[in-house]
Amino acid sequence: MSSVQMQDLIDGFAELGLRKVMSVEVHSSLKSFGHVDGGANAVIDALIDSVGSGGNIVMSAFPMSKPLPLTDEDLENGLTTKIKILSIDDDIPSGMGVIADTFMKRPDVITGNGLFRVSAWGKDAERNSQKGFSYLIEKDQWALLLGVDIYSLTSMHYVEEYLPEEISAIFKPSKRILDIYDPNEWYVETGTPKVKAWYKIQDKAYENESIKQCMIGTSKCMFFKIQDVVYLYRDALKEYPYKLYEVDKP
Repeated sequence: MSSVQMQDLIDGFAELGLRKVMSVEVHSSLKSFGHVDGGANAVIDALIDSVGSGGNIVMSAFPMSKPLPLTDEDLENGLTTKIKILSIDDDIPSGMGVIADTFMKRPDVITGNGLFRVSAWGKDAERNSQKGFSYLIEKDQWALLLGVDIYSLTSMHYVEEYLPEEISAIFKPSKRILDIYDPNEWYVETGTPKVKAWYKIQDKAYENESIKQCMIGTSKCMFFKIQDVVYLYRDALKEYPYKLYEVDKP
C-alpha cells in the first residue's frame, strides 16, 4: 500500500469541504490512514494549511489514558470502563490519540485546564482553549472525524444536560465503587446501555445528508456542521430520550 502524503490529506480535506477561515473540532486515528509520510505532524500541517491563519483547529486534550484491561476484580465490581487519569508529568500516550497528543505539544498551540481540557490553534485559540468546544458549537462551526465515528465527538456531551437521570445513572458508578477507584485517579463506568444510541443520531445525520465523507488512504473521514449533528442529539434527548436509549420510562 502506498503512503499517504501531505498533499493527499490536503486534497481529501478540500473534497470534504474544509476551507480557509473555518473553525473545526477534530478527532482522529492516525493508524486509520495506513502509513502517513510525516506521521501525525503531516496531518496537523495539512489541517493548518486547509483552514489558514484565519481559521481554528480544536482537539481534545484530556489527561486520560486509553481504556485499560479490566481485571477479574474490576468485573466483579461491575466496571465496564477503566481509565487512568494522568498527571502533567506522565509522558505516556493519552487516549486522545497520537495526532491529538502531538498537536498539544506544538509551540503554537494553547491548551486549557482541567480534566476535560482542549488544545487549540488559530486566531481564536485562547478563547477556544478556555471554552472547550462550546464556542465552536455556539458559532455553528465544523467537525472533522478522521478514522473515528460519532463516539469520538466530544461536543455531543455538551447537550447532555437534557439526559434524564434514569439514563445517566446507567453509567454512574456507586459510592462504593468510587471509594475503591478514587475519582482523582480514575475515570470508571459501571453500566452498559442496551443500544449504542449515538449511532442512531449518526444514522439520522447521514439520512439528512448532514455528513459528507470520503476516504483518505484507508481512513473513512466525516465532515459536518457541529450543530447539524449535536442538535439532533439534543432534540432527541428533549423529545424521546427513553426511546432513544431503549430504556423504560419511569
